[in-house]
Amino acid sequence: MRRDPAGLGSRPRGRGGTPWGVGAPRMRGGILAVAGVLLALGAGQGCSTPARAPAAADGTGPAEGGPPNIVFIFADDHAAHALSAYAAHLPYGAHIAETPRLDGLAAGGMLFVNAFVTNSICAPSRATVLTGQYGHLNGVMVNGQRLHPTSVAFPALLRAAGYRTALFGKWHLQEAPRGFDHYEILAGQGSYYNPILHSATDTVRHEGYTPEIITDRALTWLDGRTGDAPFLLMLHHNAAHRFWDPGPRELELYRDTVLPEPATFWDDGAGRASPAADPEMSIALDLFARDLKLEAPDGLTPTQAEAWRRAYDAENAWFRSAAADLPPDERVRWRYQRYIRDYLRTVRAIDTSVGRVLDALERAGIEEETLVVYTSDQGFFLGDHGWFDKRWMYEESLRTPLIVRWPGVTRPGAVNRDLVMNLDFAETLLDAAGASVPAGMQGRSLVPLLRGRTPTDWRDAVYYQYFEYPGWHMVRRQYGVRTERYKLIHYYELGEWELFDLLRDPEELNSVADNPAYAEVRAELEARLHRLREELAVPAEDPVPYVEFDPPPEYRRPDRVGDPDNAVEAPDSGGTGRPEASAGAAGAGRSDQAVTRPASRASSPAPRPAPGRPGSGGSWRS
Repeated sequence: MRRDPAGLGSRPRGRGGTPWGVGAPRMRGGILAVAGVLLALGAGQGCSTPARAPAAADGTGPAEGGPPNIVFIFADDHAAHALSAYAAHLPYGAHIAETPRLDGLAAGGMLFVNAFVTNSICAPSRATVLTGQYGHLNGVMVNGQRLHPTSVAFPALLRAAGYRTALFGKWHLQEAPRGFDHYEILAGQGSYYNPILHSATDTVRHEGYTPEIITDRALTWLDGRTGDAPFLLMLHHNAAHRFWDPGPRELELYRDTVLPEPATFWDDGAGRASPAADPEMSIALDLFARDLKLEAPDGLTPTQAEAWRRAYDAENAWFRSAAADLPPDERVRWRYQRYIRDYLRTVRAIDTSVGRVLDALERAGIEEETLVVYTSDQGFFLGDHGWFDKRWMYEESLRTPLIVRWPGVTRPGAVNRDLVMNLDFAETLLDAAGASVPAGMQGRSLVPLLRGRTPTDWRDAVYYQYFEYPGWHMVRRQYGVRTERYKLIHYYELGEWELFDLLRDPEELNSVADNPAYAEVRAELEARLHRLREELAVPAEDPVPYVEFDPPPEYRRPDRVGDPDNAVEAPDSGGTGRPEASAGAAGAGRSDQAVTRPASRASSPAPRPAPGRPGSGGSWRS
């Protein structure tokens, strides 16, 4: 891997700017024309075209001078334990997914068991994938922030190296995509049906199911290429994100199947720090009518609406009539079954899409010279601990699926257990293409691992930080370190800690932060955490200010709407800029990161992002 000593990926220090969007579209002959002028990206004139050569057959990499095509398939909230190829490798979860095409991809390439994210939330994860940097450097630490103007994204570098580049699907960042010959992106999160796709020159509403439409558009671009230049195709699904709306082909899946609950489904958080006691992501309390399909999506065509009614109306009528008489546990179980069936239906749509892409590569005769990556922006809770959503440093949220097939390089059916991160993706794809890697990128190329040769100095720990509190689901700010066996989490606003022995407690039910038998382990992990923060240039002062958070009442528990006891504010810092340490379920301790107290306790309703605006920060429920 070549590093660029000029450091094109220099570390940005600030944020700013306004969200990228489009003017109000108007109908013209069935096409919504953009009223504003979007960033026009060139077609790559003047870029040299690298010579093509078939991949080497000895498993040591492609033949010299043969950069691979790259297909990067990116799911949204697809938990690793919702991918059946992972069932034999993970000690948690109910292992109920059926993903035959993804399993086939894993059988032909390498499955990474221990792939983790830097920050388990949509936009920050996507920014890290593009830039190879943590959010405190690239500028995106929470949803709604902009990439720093000096950030360098790997697609632009591949384009400069002679690749044709294209992006289809969810973007979820605050500016127009840069470095792509062509893109068609959803506005924010996008809908599951009849999506609007924005390009540099046009805005078009498509009729159909969004995972299928995105795949159609990507394959149309793939089939329409001319010339021999290698390509980067990024296909970004908005599935399996909330609201988990199944497509017409998946509506009947699992209809008569009672899916098993995870072993931790009834966990009450008693063995962990206080933030785990009652976040707003409970299957029992925080799934609302739209989540549970007691309300249908907006904007369905008459045919789509009829299929939807056939799938849900009878069962919804039964639940509405019987719910009051059901024991509380049975009502919770009904909610879980509705949630997990719909989630897995959207996962099946992703799996079908992956199969279509793989089949297209085979038909085009380019399967053997194409590197295929499948991953997700983060993991997700599938009833684990009684929850849905992500954000936490717990395994279900922290881990993301990662499968790479590179013919001639990866050994079919290979399984890797090294600690890898989404921080590494940009460096890996640049390295695979033979392009220079900017010195400012913070990850490492996975190419040696793909070749079956883990470097002796490979990382022994990963660093994680989540900033978005107050915000949706009310998960406290946290940072931590995970090694092969242990995980230390610091809720730095509260001065609370958790320590898990993942060998003895893989489901993270009982923190041993205050257990004297682990005192030495904790001290070593605290020291390792401090070193990682220094190495990664993490600011000592929390770079994300507190902002007022007052969501629409229909998406919050009734007992938490307008209740002053649930008002959101920073902890009392005693005028020092650092929160006072407070004893918690997992113990108190020194805080390495300060928080800035808001100027006022007053709150006012937060405006919802305007629908249909690319770069609006996505769904306000992300």
